[in-house]
Amino acid sequence: MTNPADLSLAALRDALKAKSVSSLEATDAYLSRIDAAGDLNAFVSVTADKARNMAKASDDKLGRGEGGALEGVPLGIKDLFCTEDVLTTAGSHILDGFHPKYESTVTSQLWRDGAVMLGKLNMDEFAMGSSNETSFYGPVINPWRAEGSDAKLSPGGSSGGSSASVSARLCAGATATDTGGSIRQPASLTATVGVKPTYGRVSRWGIVAFASSLDQAGPITRDVRDAAVMLKSMAGHDPKDSTSIDAPVPDYEAALGQSVKGLKIGVPKEYRLDGMPAEIETLWAQGIEWMKDAGCEIVDISLPLTKYALPVYYIVAPAEASSNLARYDGVKYGHRAKDYSDILSMYEETRAEGFGDEVKRRVLIGTYVLSAGYYDAYYLRAQKVRKRIFDELLEAYKSVDLILTPSAPSAAFALGDKMKDPVQMYLNDVFTVTANLAGLPGASVPAGLDKQGLPLGLQLLAKPFDEETMFKGMYALEQAAGFTATPETWWA
Repeated sequence: MTNPADLSLAALRDALKAKSVSSLEATDAYLSRIDAAGDLNAFVSVTADKARNMAKASDDKLGRGEGGALEGVPLGIKDLFCTEDVLTTAGSHILDGFHPKYESTVTSQLWRDGAVMLGKLNMDEFAMGSSNETSFYGPVINPWRAEGSDAKLSPGGSSGGSSASVSARLCAGATATDTGGSIRQPASLTATVGVKPTYGRVSRWGIVAFASSLDQAGPITRDVRDAAVMLKSMAGHDPKDSTSIDAPVPDYEAALGQSVKGLKIGVPKEYRLDGMPAEIETLWAQGIEWMKDAGCEIVDISLPLTKYALPVYYIVAPAEASSNLARYDGVKYGHRAKDYSDILSMYEETRAEGFGDEVKRRVLIGTYVLSAGYYDAYYLRAQKVRKRIFDELLEAYKSVDLILTPSAPSAAFALGDKMKDPVQMYLNDVFTVTANLAGLPGASVPAGLDKQGLPLGLQLLAKPFDEETMFKGMYALEQAAGFTATPETWWA
């Protein structure tokens, strides 16, 4: 019999409904794999008892011919999503011991549809990072290794636990969040599919905030169909989130396999960067040919404001982080310093002990750009340029349906390679931040391997709330690439 953990999310869903496998069997198979994969450090906490209880409840429903769209399917949850009575840390020491008394909207919708929670996934602290090395719980290790090397590689960030666990088959799918590329970049580095929906498509309520105008939740999965299934459950209007859009959620899975003939695919010349590996340029050219062969029309476009996206992001995101992280003071929940003389020193010592270096760096930057003497020069100007970037993209979408680019500027890199130079680390987001600034949907699809045998992804960007067309394009890209490579199981 096939190990249930080897089935894709959609295949497992169908097998559960056909009663050829039980949710408890699938859950135990995943828990066994998680136990054997401690070297990857993908999970902050494993909720084995809760998972088995949820699986038994799902089996009861399935036995009665009932159940939701994800009934009995075991998932991993990024530790940025609040889960009722389950430790939620955002990868930070400052949230030690925090057990929320409420459930995030996204996870509550997944449980509504019958999904099973395996545990909480490791991540960069407060989602600030591109390598999953800023977590208080230590770095996540990429399941992939370069040929002939046992060097530990980054799984990308901040959703490194999500990408690594899906790639290593430790869960059927995982929730993730994307503030500047934190779904798509790790997906690219681990040969998984990552989808960042349009801003407002998925509720942010109950997700620990990093940068509120940029954060958006989405799935990381093994293939495009799995992503379509998972996003359908995650998306939807939420009156508790003032930025949530009240619009019907399409059946994304139904869009898969529909013809892409006649779609216009934009190729922006500004994404051809100096020093970009030739293999990524070659894969991009191959992706263009695949879309052309599928019947798409390729249109060369120009997005000259792209070069400002990264500097704008690294003003806006830290500014919002500075504001959002002011609530962590050691008073009501989380870590509190033991040694302090008065309330001011309690705040200072708690934050000094509780926040890591990268979080402190971004809070300092954000506080600086919001300060009285610099607000106009930095933050206000960045917001004006952000609006211009959005307008430029909307203008481009008058002549194209989708935009095709590389997902990341490199394959997976060794842990420690870029930690000493924050600017080098920030450049990992160069292809992805534009979608966050403009609120557009974007996705990464695995498309090939570099000369070291490491995965590379291609990115598709769509018009606001046009995830259906994006899924059509993703599926066409996936079918053309025929990517089936998986990492060798060196960790078990």
